[in-house]
Amino acid sequence: MQIHPKEFTMTANAKVLATGKTHVTAGPNGTGRSHDGFLDVKLPQPHPAAENLFAAAWSACYIGAIQLAAGQRKVKLASEPEVDAEIDLNQAGSAFFLSARLNVRVPGVEREVAQQLLEAAHGICPYSKAVHGNIEVTTTLV
Repeated sequence: MQIHPKEFTMTANAKVLATGKTHVTAGPNGTGRSHDGFLDVKLPQPHPAAENLFAAAWSACYIGAIQLAAGQRKVKLASEPEVDAEIDLNQAGSAFFLSARLNVRVPGVEREVAQQLLEAAHGICPYSKAVHGNIEVTTTLV
């Protein structure tokens, strides 16, 4: 299933809700550290580290979007949603590009309602909006 979030525009009146700030070094002793100390990982090779970090960040954001969509629709979530994300780094000729698969569980919610939440979440999640039209995304309710 392909999901395409609604178009959006950024305005000058936007309020910054959170900022991620990191410092990354390359090489065999490479690291990635967040300014607040929450993230501190070894990055001896840029890949698959970049894909894993992107998958985790997108999944976390997408879960929040599912929860928000459920709240907006007054859908009670029996338990927390789960996302297994797979981000592929692909190459065609000299071009590199990403593709993604999100396998999502929304336990205790009727399948049709859960599917509606997933579709709505792509219109809410900033990561889904950022990749819209840039990478192929397949979302599957499992």
